[in-house]
Formats: sequence, structure tokens, C-alpha cells
Amino acid sequence: MSKAKPTLGLIGIGLMGQPMALNFLAAGYSLNIWNRTTSKCQPLVAAGAHLQTTIGQLTQASDIILLCLSDTDAVKAIIHRNDGIIQYGNSTQQLIDLSSIDPEITVQLADELKEKTGMSWVDAPVSGGISGAQKGTLAIMAGGTVPAVKTAQSVLKPLYSQFTHMGATGSGQITKICNQMIVSCNVLVIAEMIALAQNAGVNANKIPTALTGGFADSKPLQIVGPEMAQKTFEPVKWRVKTLLKDLRLANKLANHYNNAIPMSKLAETLLTQHGSQGYLEHDPSTLIKLYCED
Repeated sequence: MSKAKPTLGLIGIGLMGQPMALNFLAAGYSLNIWNRTTSKCQPLVAAGAHLQTTIGQLTQASDIILLCLSDTDAVKAIIHRNDGIIQYGNSTQQLIDLSSIDPEITVQLADELKEKTGMSWVDAPVSGGISGAQKGTLAIMAGGTVPAVKTAQSVLKPLYSQFTHMGATGSGQITKICNQMIVSCNVLVIAEMIALAQNAGVNANKIPTALTGGFADSKPLQIVGPEMAQKTFEPVKWRVKTLLKDLRLANKLANHYNNAIPMSKLAETLLTQHGSQGYLEHDPSTLIKLYCED
């Protein structure tokens, strides 16, 4: 691309998409945006983003299309809808999917997009939560060809402190599933640990500080540990349904390769139970409620 900075088009202005967009604007990118709920775009328009009324318009006005969507079905819909990317994309453009979705479907969509438009696809799911998105310290795990991933690595600099090319298309999504297996099991054992400590008469508020720097320390412990101990569940920084979605992908992947993942399977069962009680849209810190009556 001849321009010093390509024009970006971001689809999906949610918990992660908004701080990402602000970082792109702060880095000097021209940014087109589209979201199903237009009102969520207004703070970004005020910050300098260009609101596009259709996905087709955004695609035509952008060099690189970025997706930050909730799940596999949402990504498929954006690609295939009547005014979707597959209708307006061309071989001079590139798609970077920051969503966490099914690796198998990722490969299928990437192949279809390449065949019908010539566009390359990089799956680049992220880890680090809203805080990481705000600070530009996300970990990004990417899948795709070397040239496409090199472009993504450059464009996404405002978002990350760690960027790793994991291999061919889909490998970024597989790596994110591995990440979520660890995160989900970690958060669940933190919940049961906090509940046990409180029942045993220990001041659970002090546990994250007491374990800082030790082998049991982790970012989830430092984030959700105090929230669980204090039963402070707002604001929502991520959602139970997101972890559950990713654990279901983990079990699908494990079944495909005939791998046993009993810990992650149990985590899926517990998250399903919690979600069925009305907590799908809530923060995972609410998982403490599985072990406490109040």
C-alpha cells in the first residue's frame, strides 16, 4: 500500500471494540466504523471516526477491514449479508478478525473470501480484556500467511504488547481457545477458593495481595479475586457467555482431535449451570455465586 497509514474499517463497537477504536484514532489512523447499534458509535464519531451507514460503504472506503464481533455466527453474517464484505471486497484489501470464533469456520470463511474477492484473512484474536484494550497491552495470537500477518502486526501496534504469528489461518483461533481453557478453569478455582477462605474465617480480601508474585498469582486472581471477595460485580468487563462460548469451542476442537480435556469439560458444565441461572450477560466474577448463597 502506498499510503503511510492505511484507512481502517472497524466493524463491532462493543466492550473491546470501542477502546480499540480510540487507540487507532490516537495513533493517527483514519477510521471508518459500523455497528448494529448506531448509538454506540457516537463517542467515536466525536473522537474523529467516520460512521458508515452500511457495511458495503465501510468496505469500499477502507483498506483494511477489522472485525471485533461476539461469535462465529456474527462474523459469518457480516461476511455474507447482502451488503457484506464478500460483496464489496477486492484483492487490494485485507481482513483482520479480532473476534474469538470457530477455527474450522475461520478457515472456510478465509478460503471463500480469497476465492471470491482476492482478500487475505488474518485471524488475530486477543487476550487482556478491556483494561488491555484501553492500555494497548493486549496479547494477540495470529494465523495467516507471512505477508498478511506482517501487515496485521504493523497495523495492530496500537493494541498490543505481545504479537505472535502462530501459523496458518485458524491457528490464532486455536491458540485463543487454549488461552480460554486456562482462564476459565482459573476463574472457577478462584471462585471456589475465595468461598472456602471466607467460610474458614480468612479475610479473602487479602488473598490476591498475599499471593502476589507467587506461583498461584495471575491476572485473573488480581482482577476477579477482590471482586469475588467483596461481591462487586459491576461494571461488566467481560461476560460469562463469552467464556462459555469459548469452552464449547474447546470441547469441539478436543473431540475433533480425540483429546481428553476433563478440566475444561467440567468448567463448561459449571459455566452452563451458572448461565442457566440468568448470568450469561454478567461478569465472570459472579461465579462466586456458585459457592455462596448470598
